[in-house]
Amino acid sequence: MSKSNKYVVPFILVTSLFFFWAFLHNMNPILIPHLKKACQLTDTQSSFIDSSIYAGYFLIAVPAGLFMHRYGYKKGILIGLALFAIGYILFLPAASARSYIFFLAALFVVASGATFLETVANPYVTLLGDKKNSEQRLNFAQSFNGLGAVIAPILGGQFILSGIEHSREELLRMSASGQLNAYLQSEADTVKIPALIMVAIIIIVWLLFYFTKFPEVKESDADVHGTEFSARVLRHPHLLWAVIAQFFYVGAQVGVGSFFVRFSRFVVDLPEKEAAYRWGYIAMAGFMVGRFTGTFFMRYIKPTKLLSLYAFINILLLTIGVTTKGSVAVYAVMAAPFFMSIMFPTIFALGIKELGEETKLASAFLVMSIIGGGLAPVAMGFISDKTGSMQIAYVVPLFCFFFVLYYGLRGYKIRSLQQQQ
Repeated sequence: MSKSNKYVVPFILVTSLFFFWAFLHNMNPILIPHLKKACQLTDTQSSFIDSSIYAGYFLIAVPAGLFMHRYGYKKGILIGLALFAIGYILFLPAASARSYIFFLAALFVVASGATFLETVANPYVTLLGDKKNSEQRLNFAQSFNGLGAVIAPILGGQFILSGIEHSREELLRMSASGQLNAYLQSEADTVKIPALIMVAIIIIVWLLFYFTKFPEVKESDADVHGTEFSARVLRHPHLLWAVIAQFFYVGAQVGVGSFFVRFSRFVVDLPEKEAAYRWGYIAMAGFMVGRFTGTFFMRYIKPTKLLSLYAFINILLLTIGVTTKGSVAVYAVMAAPFFMSIMFPTIFALGIKELGEETKLASAFLVMSIIGGGLAPVAMGFISDKTGSMQIAYVVPLFCFFFVLYYGLRGYKIRSLQQQQ
């Protein structure tokens, strides 16, 4: 069996994992308005849904990197899938208790599983072939991440969002008549069936990985010194800037999507179900198409130039979203995911380039940088609560894209240790 054929089945299975964390992240635009309603939260409080997930990434990335470095890719995947399933099982008692804290804990466990999966899958895919094409290969695998990005808000809008939106006055009358708790509990319970379906799918995938031979990949093309886990790996400037760029990119991506339902309600009074469908069918479909077209464009355009161009376009789109009124603002924000599509995998692949045995350690730091997705929404929720305008809050992701632009222009450049000295 040739080397390339040897990795076909593992590559297919690993690519399937990209769906799971896409589903997790892109369910947030549904969970934020849903739990805001079911648990009676402010915008700032509801933003902690993102924070609980990205805190999981930040806190578990180092243990995941250490585990993978010691025990290899396959065991890391099995642990990640197990945590993923446990987290979704916890949705059931969280919904029954209608406890926001319990929901946050369940999401933290799911995110811990996603951290293991991302720490494994991203570097693994870049190593299965010619290193010159690692950005294209990771963008291709991440294209299937786009499938989860499309499906999550559509299914969430169908099965989780009820479409029932009471005014503050109506809720007060329901409270006075003793009907409020029953209504809020019915809203919270809608997450149970989707959670059970996810658990069943994850168990099937876990079994497939367990019974499949999963060859270990050795990063033998660079120095093998200093493979102990430490921040010393950040001595590589292109990796350090990748961590910074990824921090702000994920903050922008999460912020744009998580509050889209609220943004659409504020700008054009769009009902929650309609906003969820638009985000899934149009914005996230654009995200998925952007992954495939971006992979194609990289045959003719250098990844760094495409990254810079897309970052600049998103700066323009969000400027329109923040400064204009009506449907123009909504469609400008909906267009942004197409141009965000290549950013995470491209920054990731550029950041770990030429790192050899330090690739696994660098991967963990890049996954840790995803904590940006937990901080940007909090800033947006705070701005919205203080100003009364969710539209103004979108200056946060607008600011973040400037860091992505810098990375595509200069931050990606690899310098040898002699050049640094």
